Amino acid sequence: MDKLSIEGGHRLEGEVRVSGAKNAALPILCAALLTNEPLTLTNVPRLNDVRTMQTLLAQMGVSLDMGTPGAVRLEAAHIGWPLAPYELVKTMRASILALGPLLARCGEARVSLPGGCAIGLRPVDQHVKGLQAMGAAIDLEHGYISATGRLHGTKLVFDIATVTGTENLLMAATLAEGTTVLENAAREPEVVDLARCLTAMGARIAGAGTDRITVEGVARLSGATHAVMPDRIETGTFLAAVAATGGRVAVTGTQPDALDVVLTKLHEAGATIAVDGDVIRLERDGPLTAVSVRTAPHPGFPTDMQAQFMALAARAEGTAVITETIFENRMMHVQELRRLGADIEVEGNTAVVRGVAKLTGADVMATDLRASACLVIAGLVAEGRTTIDRIYHLDRGYERIEEKLSGLGARIERVR
Repeated sequence: MDKLSIEGGHRLEGEVRVSGAKNAALPILCAALLTNEPLTLTNVPRLNDVRTMQTLLAQMGVSLDMGTPGAVRLEAAHIGWPLAPYELVKTMRASILALGPLLARCGEARVSLPGGCAIGLRPVDQHVKGLQAMGAAIDLEHGYISATGRLHGTKLVFDIATVTGTENLLMAATLAEGTTVLENAAREPEVVDLARCLTAMGARIAGAGTDRITVEGVARLSGATHAVMPDRIETGTFLAAVAATGGRVAVTGTQPDALDVVLTKLHEAGATIAVDGDVIRLERDGPLTAVSVRTAPHPGFPTDMQAQFMALAARAEGTAVITETIFENRMMHVQELRRLGADIEVEGNTAVVRGVAKLTGADVMATDLRASACLVIAGLVAEGRTTIDRIYHLDRGYERIEEKLSGLGARIERVR
């Protein structure tokens, strides 16, 4: 099993280009199920989760051509097996995103209840409720969701803002008969990117990026070409790493307007930030100041950046209060940060982080995807050597992160 070995204490300098967004690529890959014509995607990140989704689609009968790095051509002319089995779904809960497109296109679908990171329950009840409101008959048995029926438009109010729920029902509604209105919809940039792709395929969608999305169903969708949006969480992770270590880095090929609240918090922490088109330049030479954050659905502070900011706060001057409101079990990285010398107290969903003069290297273990990124940042600033085990979590969401950080001057390597 691979590990990361980091020798801390080195400033980051240079330029790094971000990859396409995992959380945008996964639903957009599933959108290929909605048409029998080719869907060509570019800026697709090379990640374990993306490979799992491609394997899942291929098993259903989708042909994939990945001749060009970062690009994939998908053609679902014939879906022979509208099934997402447990063997694949257990490693990645985003597999649930096949449910809506399969049902809309084929009139039936059978998808295993999802797995993925152990950061919370993340139930799929909103997906099921929405499809039932659109006319689907659904059975939950033996760990599978079995759905059948012809979908029709409806008005649905989500009990909570759910990103994958919004994406699933958005895709299903594109081929439903009539008009569907999704209220309390998720506003995340990845939802907007999916809507852009679907619109290029001929879908009629209004309101993506707001809490009210209207979809006028069409008889069929066509093929299209779409570039996956840049990964805002990868961008934020690199920026947080530079703020932690000190230095000067340009992050290129990104989407700054998707990171407004993160950039504001990094500025409060003592970083100087300049935005020029798709480039964000961050410099930090002065003191690092503790900043408090509270996670919230977009446009609030993203839960996927909470762990990285906790690593920042561990080494900053002052005390930060970090409150997690999205997932009930997303502070498992606290124990590992303490092994590096961090001073953190947790009560419920709130962590109080008192900055310390130094962190020291140690052997630590990643517990989920973003916790892995948190430990990488902590290792970059810790004195001595830090070894991070179970980095298969990291490979689910970051493309060649050790190579990219090495290009900025970090002493980091992957070891067996």
